[in-house]
Amino acid sequence: MITVQDIDKLATLARVKIDDSEKNQLVKEIDSILTYIDQIKKATVSSSAEERIGSVKNAARPDVACTISPEDRERLLNEAPDRVGDFVAVKKIL
Repeated sequence: MITVQDIDKLATLARVKIDDSEKNQLVKEIDSILTYIDQIKKATVSSSAEERIGSVKNAARPDVACTISPEDRERLLNEAPDRVGDFVAVKKIL
């Protein structure tokens, strides 16, 4: 269980000021979080679930270039709001 002294030590290490009322609230919240973590640690996973987790495969399709006719390319480029030569112009993002 976490104490107010632990909160004081953490506040000193983090170089933050915490009011006494906040310290008591933090003790309750952190204790609740640590209790939940202990519950997670005690959870068991069946062997079939472990197999499913370990057998994940890449589901991406192969990267295959496809060509289009010059007419279709021109039609697509004409639909873009801005164009520079044979490319679609986009705003610079910084």
